[in-house]
Amino acid sequence: MCHHNHECSCSCGQHDREERHYHKRQFLTKAEKIEKLKSYAEDLKKELQAVQEHIKELSS
Repeated sequence: MCHHNHECSCSCGQHDREERHYHKRQFLTKAEKIEKLKSYAEDLKKELQAVQEHIKELSS
């Protein structure tokens, strides 16, 4: 962890991470939740397709 003050120019990135984490919103709006779930569902579909293709390859 960097022990420099916030005015330093060390380029360690630690200060940015600390500030982003501190100011990060903790709750999602309903629309954001829906969008995240849709994205997750799409990822799951792609994963399932990859698994099915792998099974098909192994079965051949």
